[in-house]
Amino acid sequence: MEVKQLLSGENFTVEYKKCSTALSNSVFETVCSFSNRYGGFILLGVDDDGTVLGVQKEAVSKIKKDFINTLNNPTKIRPSLFLNLEETEYDGKLILWTYVPVSSEVHYCDNKIYDRNGDADQDITKSTDLVANLFTRKSHTFYERQIFPYVTPEHLRLDLVPIVKKLVLLKNEQHPWKDMEPQELFKSAGLYEENLLTGQKGFNLAAVLLFGKDTTIQACLPAYRTDAVFQDINPDRYDDRIVVETNLIEAYDQLVQFVQKHTNDRFFLLDNVSTSIRDIIAREVVTNTLVHREYASAFPAKLIITKETLYAENWNRATTFGRLTPENFTPYPKNPLIAKFFMQLGRADTLGSGVRNLYKFTKIYSGSVPVLEEGDVFKTTIPLVSHGSENETIDISDTTESKILLFIKNNGAVSAVQIQREFGFKSRTSVQRHLTKLLSESKIHKLGAGKNTLYSLEP
Repeated sequence: MEVKQLLSGENFTVEYKKCSTALSNSVFETVCSFSNRYGGFILLGVDDDGTVLGVQKEAVSKIKKDFINTLNNPTKIRPSLFLNLEETEYDGKLILWTYVPVSSEVHYCDNKIYDRNGDADQDITKSTDLVANLFTRKSHTFYERQIFPYVTPEHLRLDLVPIVKKLVLLKNEQHPWKDMEPQELFKSAGLYEENLLTGQKGFNLAAVLLFGKDTTIQACLPAYRTDAVFQDINPDRYDDRIVVETNLIEAYDQLVQFVQKHTNDRFFLLDNVSTSIRDIIAREVVTNTLVHREYASAFPAKLIITKETLYAENWNRATTFGRLTPENFTPYPKNPLIAKFFMQLGRADTLGSGVRNLYKFTKIYSGSVPVLEEGDVFKTTIPLVSHGSENETIDISDTTESKILLFIKNNGAVSAVQIQREFGFKSRTSVQRHLTKLLSESKIHKLGAGKNTLYSLEP
């Protein structure tokens, strides 16, 4: 445990307790909330502002004993938790600490359910929605697989089946769905299933969301909607708005078209093909909003476009907390049936590719990186302000020279040493070979001379 790092402030996964001579009841409320959320560290002998007060040495033995006994007292904590307090010193003062892992079960403290909200322990016992969301997070089942036994083909949009087949055949001319009847296709996609535990058969929620008539969707999932808003000048009002409550196949088209309508298009050469980077970003944002949201919640999804940003948020079955990057992101399927269906349509790639694509193409589009925040609400912020001109064309194919071009574009004037470090060239000669080729084609320009030489897109 790195004590200094943990003393930088309380947050979702760090909590301080004074407890210099005895345990307080709030310690166990925090144990409960941490086990119900993402887990976390509890530090005893530390004030709320991070000041280390220390635990009195003569009290350590009793505090440790009381901690273990209370966690195993079913009238206090249930189910029981098996944790220990460890000792460490900081600036000559004694700190007791423990790490509370996230639990697969819902835990109670004094017959109350606590959940972590920022740096606070929140009693959610009387909140039906929050308790339901907590049990959903703990559940190993997916809400998309809830079976609706009274949904029949008459409740579905069978006219969407030819559209689906057309989309999958564009990607694979020999796709197995090509000659399937609708019912066979539904079974193949996992949209019609049998629960082997209960014997229940029928269309599941994924089928309803993908193919359901609007009235069917509203009957099965009354809170389902995606609110798309465009705000041009006044942030207190909207200049354009659509409320999407239809099936996910057509909802995707409507939301992508809304983004296209209110954002600037910019084309780049991707593997020698002129490609709309804006459309790639729109696809990833919309797909994430529709495919990876937690449909068990009544929280409405939002997509908001301003002059500066494209912002989206949806309720989420979070497995971690904080900002996501390609380096720290671990893919987790939120709705695997819907995700696989979108992959067949060519509207999604492999699991986890969305984060990588948003980082890659947002940097190309606007020169900035996206902000992806994981939590109960998943938030996506895409900067739209570009440092280049509209319809600018630059080759971003996978050749080494193209990668160097993109690196120079994103970083301005750079040196050969920077390029060597970025791409891991073993020798300066290898770098110079690629730079010489780009210089000969007038794709880059040399600034300065000797050891101070820099390379830029502009002369």
